[in-house]
Amino acid sequence: MDYYPVKPKEKFSQSMAFKGIIIVILTLLMLIPGAMIRSLIRERQERSEESISLINAKWSKAQSVIGPVLSIPYTTTEKDDNNRLRTYHRVLNIVPAELDVKARLFPEERHYGIYKTILYKSEQVFVGSFDKVVLSQLPPNNSYNLAAASIRIGLSDLRGVADNVSFDMGGRKFTAEPAGNSDNFLGEVLVINLRDAGLLTSDDRLPFSFNLDLKGSSSISYLPVARTTSVEIEGAWQNPGFTGTYTPDYTLDDNSFDAKWKILSFNRPISEYWTDDDISSYWDCYFGVNLVSPVDHYQQNMRSAKYMFMFIALTFVAMFFVEVLTRRRVHPLQYILVGIALTLFYSLLLSISEQLGFALAYLIASAATVGLIAAYMGSVFKGRTPTLILALILALLYLYLYAILQLEDSALLAGSIGLFVILALIMFVSRKVNWYHQSDPADPAAAPQVE
Repeated sequence: MDYYPVKPKEKFSQSMAFKGIIIVILTLLMLIPGAMIRSLIRERQERSEESISLINAKWSKAQSVIGPVLSIPYTTTEKDDNNRLRTYHRVLNIVPAELDVKARLFPEERHYGIYKTILYKSEQVFVGSFDKVVLSQLPPNNSYNLAAASIRIGLSDLRGVADNVSFDMGGRKFTAEPAGNSDNFLGEVLVINLRDAGLLTSDDRLPFSFNLDLKGSSSISYLPVARTTSVEIEGAWQNPGFTGTYTPDYTLDDNSFDAKWKILSFNRPISEYWTDDDISSYWDCYFGVNLVSPVDHYQQNMRSAKYMFMFIALTFVAMFFVEVLTRRRVHPLQYILVGIALTLFYSLLLSISEQLGFALAYLIASAATVGLIAAYMGSVFKGRTPTLILALILALLYLYLYAILQLEDSALLAGSIGLFVILALIMFVSRKVNWYHQSDPADPAAAPQVE
């Protein structure tokens, strides 16, 4: 009897199982450059924020407006820790009964090298009223000096005041001046000295109005100190972000927005009066508009970098199956080179997006990466079909990633469905692979033949 020669047993180091283990190890090693890429993105983002701060410092910071509030000095006698009577000089701050603000913003972009920020000029009109000051309704046992009363307006940055502020109260005009010192609650202060006790007690209501031409950067916000506060902000900006606790009624079109807020006394936990700066900051009560940039390429770069491990793993899996199906062995070093090329995609994407924007940078970086890997693996596989298959898989992966990056609320759903489909394709392709190189007993051609 003649027997066909038995194929010698394959060494484990040459088996597909061993190659699979090596690929898993290489994929995990690629986490190291992935962490370096994310660190680079954070570093460039911090550099961008520093550059933007330099631009803003020469213009004006983001503005927060508080007030106006009526400030009345008074003296009070209290016992100190040694039970001795002492006289203290304090200031009572009273909020308006009503305040109506109409603001129009004129945003513009400013550049510092490759970085840009959003600055604005604004024209604001404040109209409101204070209740008549009735001494019997104020906290008792104090001596109030109505002749030294003043109106104070808090701002984040007085450098943003672009014109003199003329304050009209009770038919009289007053000029606002810088206070010279900051208040822990109001911030930097414009002060209007009234110097008239009779003005505060003559009428049932003390109407006031003033215009405020204010420069700022990135955002503007207000604190609803009045018992009833109405604010309307409009501006020529197509991507406003409405910040704070209170949601406005707003309208948007292609190039402008209009937002309106109305906050009542029981909508905000702010006292109607307080002494000195003995009041909470109430940061959670601010509201306003953030002039966000339409494209934050650093955020998109960071989101794309989070998918790096998945990209490298799926590319290695695709290479492995092409290797199995074509029976062309790929050396582990060649896997490493492909992994480095996939990693450099994110470096290319970051550097080009700083110059040209994210969408165009993604197209250039992905096309360059797919072309490089396809050209390199074409010389390994020695065939057009497997090379085109690998290039098509990479192109679809990059297209899939870009689609996920454009989604926000449904990104998780799209990612989960996509990964499920990819896993199903891998299982379908691998179902007929003879992982152990064993003959199928049901296949007569594969069985040993005996004469």
